[in-house]
Amino acid sequence: MSDHNTESFKAPNSGSLHNPGTDCFDSLLTVAEVAQLLRVPVSWVYERTRRRGTERLPHLKLGKYLRFSQPEVLGWLARMRGI
Repeated sequence: MSDHNTESFKAPNSGSLHNPGTDCFDSLLTVAEVAQLLRVPVSWVYERTRRRGTERLPHLKLGKYLRFSQPEVLGWLARMRGI
C-alpha cells in the first residue's frame, strides 16, 4: 500500500496546452509540441536546447526525454524578440 494520494495526480496533456491555475504538469510540452507552437522543425528545437547562454531554449531533461514549460518557452521567445 502506498501513502500517495493518486486522486490528486492529473495526467499531462489533459486538454489545452496551458490552463492557468492547474497542475504544473499541464504546461509541460514535448519537443514536437514546442516545434508546432513555434512553427519550426523538431531538429531546430533540439539544436536550440544544445546552445549556451541566452539562446538556449529552456527545458527539463527527464531521463532521455526533453520537456518544456510553456510559460518559459513563451518568455524565452519574448526575450529573443527583444520585448
